[in-house]
Amino acid sequence: MYYTLHQLKVFLTIAQHQSITRAAEALHLTQPAVSIQLKNLQDQIAIPLTEVVGRQLYITEFGREIELAARKILDEVNAINHKSLSYRGLLSGKLNISVVSTGKYVMPYFLSDFMRAHPGIELAMDVTNKTYVVENLGQNEVDFAMVSVLPKNLEIDTVPLMENKLYFVASSLFDFTAQKDEKKIISKFPLIYRENGSATRNAMETYIAARKIPAQRKLELTSNEAVKQAVVAGLGCSIMPLIGIKNELRNKELWIVPMKGLPISTRWNLVWLKAKKQSPAANAFLEFIAEKKEEIIRKNFDWISDY
Repeated sequence: MYYTLHQLKVFLTIAQHQSITRAAEALHLTQPAVSIQLKNLQDQIAIPLTEVVGRQLYITEFGREIELAARKILDEVNAINHKSLSYRGLLSGKLNISVVSTGKYVMPYFLSDFMRAHPGIELAMDVTNKTYVVENLGQNEVDFAMVSVLPKNLEIDTVPLMENKLYFVASSLFDFTAQKDEKKIISKFPLIYRENGSATRNAMETYIAARKIPAQRKLELTSNEAVKQAVVAGLGCSIMPLIGIKNELRNKELWIVPMKGLPISTRWNLVWLKAKKQSPAANAFLEFIAEKKEEIIRKNFDWISDY
């Protein structure tokens, strides 16, 4: 039997997410590549590691035993790497961060200089919707989470990062300038929503309900990029975070439709469990954020003040 570290890492990720698709996203691999690694590992073991019931993948009881063993093996390998780097006087360790979908336009800018300054630190960043981010945080699977809505059921510490503004946007194919009644605009075209569990969807539904707007038709898509492309193509309109539509606004593919009560303004926050004992890498990142946050915002997000 020749198990590879890569096979074990892929299996651990599948076990964590109970999904080939989500494991592929977390590992930045294609679904076929993840499936092949799982098959190569399974081919060496006579007892099933996974089973599919309906359309849902589950880890078998035996698979959970292998998951524990694989985690111990990979932890030991990481310990060897970290000790080697520490011996050379370099900060090492692993930084695990879970980020809400629209946060992918923000979080990399707060990480890039830090990661370049500390090449011994390994980064794992999972980009998903708010529900899964809060789950990852609550189960102590990550060092930090980035959210725009603070979880109410967890004891957390928080560092506010930057403002998040949401606007009503439409394709440049449509011209609403002559129409002053937002209820008629919204009821005339389909509204494009994110999936359940998304903070953007919650904000959009709250706005529409508060203003008693008769939104009769709607589409639901599972990522901010999918919503954006659907709006650009003219499938409908949506309320979207400004941070994710910079290029489309500048290229005049999208435009912001003035609406009463908009923009909705929230704030991205870096959060972590209050009781968590942070690693040296995590503490170093917090120190970096405290020192460089304003500089990062000024350098990379000045354009937001144009809207």
